[in-house]
Amino acid sequence: MGAKILVSACLAVVATALSATESQAATPRCDDAAVVGSVESRFTRNNRQFLKIDLSIADFGIIRETGFRPTDETHRVERRFCHATVTTSDGLGRNLWYLIESTWGFAGLGSSVEFCTDGLDPWHVYGARCASLR
Repeated sequence: MGAKILVSACLAVVATALSATESQAATPRCDDAAVVGSVESRFTRNNRQFLKIDLSIADFGIIRETGFRPTDETHRVERRFCHATVTTSDGLGRNLWYLIESTWGFAGLGSSVEFCTDGLDPWHVYGARCASLR
């Protein structure tokens, strides 16, 4: 009887570890090419459309993950928080903060990306200095 409980406990631990690994794989990494490309193209379009400035990302510097929130019983969307240093077409270095959310893409398929750049959010959509994406 004791051996069955031990085997069951071991299997439960392995299943939990495997599901955590699968969960983390559901959200793209911060340096994923599709994510970076999406941020880059939307950055240019958004600045032209909303701020009426011709500004684009000339170069991505260091890209790093700043936080990860896996799904659980009360949070069904996996979130990966990212930071990048970018050089914009005006030659300035800026902090770019972005959030990748799994299952929030079109019709619940794929991921969505929200981003904010220090100094380029005059309406504080993401809070002061992009606080909600940090």
